[in-house]
Amino acid sequence: METKVATITHQEKEDQRIYERAGAILRSGGLVAFPTETVYGLGANALDEKAAQKIYAAKGRPSDNPLIVHIAHRRMLEDLVETVSANTEKLIRAFWPGPLTIVLKKKPIVPDATTGGLDTVAVRMPDHEVALSLIRQANLPIAAPSANLSGRPSPTKASHVVEDLSGRIEMILDDGEVGIGVESTIVDMTTNQPVILRPGYISRKMLEAVLNRPIEVDPAILRGILLGEKAGGLLKEGQTPKAPGMKYRHYAPKAPLCLVRGPQEKVTKYILETIQSSNQRVGVLCTDETKPFYEAFSNAVVLSIASRADATAVAHNLYGALRAFDGWEVSCILSECFGLEQDTHLLEAIDNRLGKAAGGQVVILS
Repeated sequence: METKVATITHQEKEDQRIYERAGAILRSGGLVAFPTETVYGLGANALDEKAAQKIYAAKGRPSDNPLIVHIAHRRMLEDLVETVSANTEKLIRAFWPGPLTIVLKKKPIVPDATTGGLDTVAVRMPDHEVALSLIRQANLPIAAPSANLSGRPSPTKASHVVEDLSGRIEMILDDGEVGIGVESTIVDMTTNQPVILRPGYISRKMLEAVLNRPIEVDPAILRGILLGEKAGGLLKEGQTPKAPGMKYRHYAPKAPLCLVRGPQEKVTKYILETIQSSNQRVGVLCTDETKPFYEAFSNAVVLSIASRADATAVAHNLYGALRAFDGWEVSCILSECFGLEQDTHLLEAIDNRLGKAAGGQVVILS
C-alpha cells in the first residue's frame, strides 16, 4: 500500500481538504497517523472491530495490549463509558484537553479489539489542534496507540512514522515535532482508589492536588522504576494489561540498552570503564554536564539528551535520541539515569520509559 504524507499548512482551506481525506479513510476502516501533544498516534475507528485489529497488524502489536481512545468533546465520552464519577469529573475539568488518559468501565459499543478484551476503556482528549480537528472531521472516537512498530521508540515527528510504518498505513498527517515527547499519564478510575497505570506528564502530585486524596501507583510500575526488573517490572505472562505499556518491552532502539543507576560520579566512572574495556563502538546517552567526560574515546558515540536541570527538554528529546543511535551501528548503548534524584513531574515518566527500553538491563550502583 502507498502511504500518503500530508503536511499541515495551518491554512484553513488547504488543511480542511486534508482532514476530509483523512476522515474518510478512518470512516472506511483505514489507518491514519497524526500528531498529538505527546507523541504521534496511529488512528483507527475505535468502534470498528476490524479497524482496531488493523492497528495491531500494522504495528506488530500484541492484541491484548489495550488501545487509548481519543475524543474531541465530552459527548463522545458519554457514548463510550457507563458512568463518570465525581472524582473523574474533577480530573476532566483540570486536565482535559491534555496528556491524561482515564480508564473507565466501557459500554458494549466499544469492541474488545479496542480494549484488549477488557471491560474497561482508556480515554483521553488530546490538547492538539490537528488531533482534535481530525477527530471532529471523522466524527468518531479514534483508537490510537503510538505510531511506531511495536517495541520501538515512540515517534515524535512524522519522519519517525514514515521510517516505521510507510507502506503499512494509508496516511500520515505531518505537523512537525510534538511538544511533550512522552506519552500521557494513565489513571484507573474504575474503583474507589485511583491508581496510576503509566506515569507521564501529569504527575501523582498533580492528580492528588485535584482530588485532595492519595493516589496509588501500580506495583508493576514501581518495581520497574526502582529495581529495573526484567521487562521493566511489567506484568507476568498470562496477565492482561489494563493499560498500554504494562506488559511488553517498549521504546527500544535496535542496539541493546543498559540503564546505569546510582550516584552520578559512580555512574560516569562505570560508563567510562565500560567504554575503555570494549573493542566495539559503544553508544552513550548522557546530559550536557557529563558529555565531555565520554567524548575523549574514539569508540564512543556520545549523545547528550539535554541539561540535567531541564527535565522538560530531557523528555522532549528522549525518543529522538534513542532512534538516533540506530544510524550509528553501535554494539550497545549505556544510558545515565535522569530521574528519581530530582523532584519534577516528568522524571518518573522518563525513568519509566528508559527502564522499558532497557528491557530490565539495569546496573544499580551504590
